Amino acid sequence: MVPRHISLPLLDALADSPVVLLHGAWQTGKSTLVQHITSTDHQARYLTFDDTTILAAATADPAGFLAGLEGPVALDEVQRVPELFVAIKADVDRDRRPGRYLLTGSANVLMVPKLSESLAGRMEILPLWPLSQGEIEGRREPFVEAVFGSGPLRMKKATEEGRDLAERVLRGGYPEAYGRATWSRRRAWFNSYVTTILQRDVRDLANIEGLNAMPRLLALLASRIGSLLNHADVSRSLSMPQTTLKRYMALLEATFLVQLLQPWSSNLGKRLVKSPKLYLNDTGLAASLLGQGSAAALRGSQLVGPLVENFVVMELCKQITWSETQPAIYHFRTLTGQEVDVVLEAPSGQVVGIEIKASKSVDSDAFKGLRVLAEQAGERFLRGLVLYEGREVVPFGKNLQALPLSAVWRL
Repeated sequence: MVPRHISLPLLDALADSPVVLLHGAWQTGKSTLVQHITSTDHQARYLTFDDTTILAAATADPAGFLAGLEGPVALDEVQRVPELFVAIKADVDRDRRPGRYLLTGSANVLMVPKLSESLAGRMEILPLWPLSQGEIEGRREPFVEAVFGSGPLRMKKATEEGRDLAERVLRGGYPEAYGRATWSRRRAWFNSYVTTILQRDVRDLANIEGLNAMPRLLALLASRIGSLLNHADVSRSLSMPQTTLKRYMALLEATFLVQLLQPWSSNLGKRLVKSPKLYLNDTGLAASLLGQGSAAALRGSQLVGPLVENFVVMELCKQITWSETQPAIYHFRTLTGQEVDVVLEAPSGQVVGIEIKASKSVDSDAFKGLRVLAEQAGERFLRGLVLYEGREVVPFGKNLQALPLSAVWRL
């Protein structure tokens, strides 16, 4: 098993919360991690609702099912039995000892009101994304913590080659797909993955018709990663009613396939673009949907910029889950077109802007959006970074630096 950086926060949560939910997309490694933890650091009985007998028992009598369990228990794929959340709430209200229930789910309970409301104040929720680059290399990435530190960032000269970065983008982080040696085998896995998740998790969440339209929607969204989400445009492109499209988008978000970055503003009254930016949860999946399998072809493609941006955004999302700072992540764009790809805002209010460039050199123009962001944020602005494919850390003014892309996982 690849050690996961979320393990320590997960154990910390189990030490003081009666219910802990580890959720994320199907096949990101939730079951493997939970089985490891329940056999080592947090002894608990492991049951999965992928087992039809266990599923039938919990569905028929949720309260009776729980009453028959002794000691701490791990329940895998709990979104398949939504009725269980009410029974867990009642049981926890009687006995608030920490670590009683470790749940996993392939659906975001925060987007399913009847589930999230059932355990409000009783459950800690942690997300598990596909493997991060640090997890793959066996190191804990300090990037998110470092950018909120004091002083300029420093790192050894980067050795990252464009070929290596392109290969990382194409492989993504799904454990099963990452281990496959050729693009054709990864593509076969991703094709099966999309089919299975639509039939499995989407059907668990909602009874919808026209599932055959979902792969087309996913492919279209993959072609628009890194851009503002325009429902009307997507609706026209697919000849799909906007009401249906928004319902499908909610399902793709709930199953963690789509990640939306909301816009940042220092003042809600400012005239800033309010549309979210669109990303997929994994660039291996996005590349497969776009038919991209060659690192050399990707480097010469117009898709390299959006895919590299998606790659970095998701690496930051992964690191935030185990970060001490726990910043919120946004994008920034004004109506005049000034933009910053990523804005990290700490609970203290400090702001870090990050621009992502799939190029080996940058100039002062690359910092235009960051300077506008600095004006908007005022004293809250801590630093602005342009991540690029070069090898040098270069200052571009007070609190502005160009930094190799590989700093995200090798700082």
